[in-house]
Amino acid sequence: MTQFLPLFPLNIVVYPGEKLNLHIFEPRYKQLVHDCFDAGKPFGIPPFLKKGVSEIGTELIISAIDKTYPGGEMDIKCKGGNLFRIVNFYRAMPGKLYAGGEIEYLTDVDDEDPILKIQIKEKIQHLYEILGLATLYLNLPDNFKIYDIAHQLGLSVEQEFLLLQRRRESERQAIVLAHLIAILPVVEETERLKDRVKLNGHFKNLTPPNF
Repeated sequence: MTQFLPLFPLNIVVYPGEKLNLHIFEPRYKQLVHDCFDAGKPFGIPPFLKKGVSEIGTELIISAIDKTYPGGEMDIKCKGGNLFRIVNFYRAMPGKLYAGGEIEYLTDVDDEDPILKIQIKEKIQHLYEILGLATLYLNLPDNFKIYDIAHQLGLSVEQEFLLLQRRRESERQAIVLAHLIAILPVVEETERLKDRVKLNGHFKNLTPPNF
């Protein structure tokens, strides 16, 4: 079953449950915010990638218009909801400035793999320790999902969108684990290089080899 949804394409990926603050300044999106907020209805953010609107996006609910400026600009607070697929895209809704689409909502399968989760936690702990961000790991809840950590792993927007396209938690786990395995050696070498650069010009206490 399809329905119409106002759309706000942006070069970002928003995950279900994610809190998002936006500064609204374009006339078409000021109109969208007023229409959605006044009616208590959601809008959608499909990522704008490779000069095109993606087929899959995330529904957002406006929880508050936090601030309104003299020129009509706004700061709004939103929260990610359901994922959807665009069946038909319209550059402008009838009588409106903003885009819209005929969409269908997507379902997700929570088939978390406990072994993969343990491996991911170990890799994340190692990554954050290297980067001096141990507090982030300490604040990681035991029941975290991939969507909860995806923005904190150094993924590109395209990689974040790849996670959004997967309908199974186990598939998202496999992608994240492969990413962590790939980047950890690079991060370690980068940190070692930074340490060597810092030592350049300083007195060095070196132990000569025995020969």
